[in-house]
Amino acid sequence: MKKQRVLKVSAVVVALLLVIGFFLSAIMLATVKTIASTPPVQRPHKVFGASVGAQTSAKAMCTVDLATGRVFYEHNADAPVPLASTTKIVTAIAAIEAFEAAGRSLDEKFRIDDRAVGISGTSIYLKKGEHLSARELLLGLMLRSGNDAAVALALAISPDIAAFATLMNETAKKTGAENSSFKNPHGLDEDGHFTTARDLAMLSAYAMKNPVFTEIVATRDARIDGVDYPRVLRNKNRILKSLDGCCGIKTGFTKKAGRCFVGARQANGQTAICVVLNCGPMFEESASLMIAASEEFPIRQLVTVDSFIGFTQDCDGICAIAAEDFFFPLSDAELDQIEIKLDKEEVVITLNEKEIYRAECNVL
Repeated sequence: MKKQRVLKVSAVVVALLLVIGFFLSAIMLATVKTIASTPPVQRPHKVFGASVGAQTSAKAMCTVDLATGRVFYEHNADAPVPLASTTKIVTAIAAIEAFEAAGRSLDEKFRIDDRAVGISGTSIYLKKGEHLSARELLLGLMLRSGNDAAVALALAISPDIAAFATLMNETAKKTGAENSSFKNPHGLDEDGHFTTARDLAMLSAYAMKNPVFTEIVATRDARIDGVDYPRVLRNKNRILKSLDGCCGIKTGFTKKAGRCFVGARQANGQTAICVVLNCGPMFEESASLMIAASEEFPIRQLVTVDSFIGFTQDCDGICAIAAEDFFFPLSDAELDQIEIKLDKEEVVITLNEKEIYRAECNVL
């Protein structure tokens, strides 16, 4: 009898364990399905200089508005760092302006200086005695990143590299880039050759206002002359094709500088320029920063032409009206920090008590 009771109890225990196991399995399966179908958690972005932004691993970064120069995001932006082939942004705009100032056509072919042949690093493989135009060299410079194209352009303008470097430095200072020093036109590592992320952003914004420069850096593919066969050039800027609105500008890499990139993106009526220096995922982070800038800082019209600004003499009837429209990128939170006032016969706009605009008014 005892043995039968034990067997019955054992059977009940086994049955209970099977039932419990079945329910536990069902719960676990449901949990797994729930986890699998739940979207990943969106972690907050790390920010630099704003309430919302995009994460960066760059040693130095600066993201600005092309039209106004307003800084959206920055990180270590004033540290002097090497910049690799993003140097060619300065080379290109200095060369374009030099040709324009001399009245030389960018499409007129000239003989390539022998000193430009055989330059180390990335090349468009110039040959002795061949003839190319400045425009073709600019395409080779900015799409293929040809170091030989950089030297060829420099020597078409200046007697030697040192003289062209002087022109590059003068161009930098003209744009307000005071903390840079350029020693060569290609960006190969050299003592005394450096920039800051802020300087390079200012230089790039300046260059992007030149229509020739803008057209070249937005070119995805090009074909230029060669001695034996045409050279086919494909732009190394990968996000020109993958990021909506991307319109430039330049990649760069050396062991010392790391991966460097300057991007430009047009969206919502504005152009954001992003500089990342020594940044592994340079394309991804630049894209994220430029998208964040356009979303967080939309363009706002702060002054409308012919709108009333104020009375110039204690309401004695001399009325001041705006002479022009004024637009500025602002976040929602910054709208409450804007003040528009009249200073004698000038309209003055401040953001958080810092002046961002001053212009003469028309008086009636």
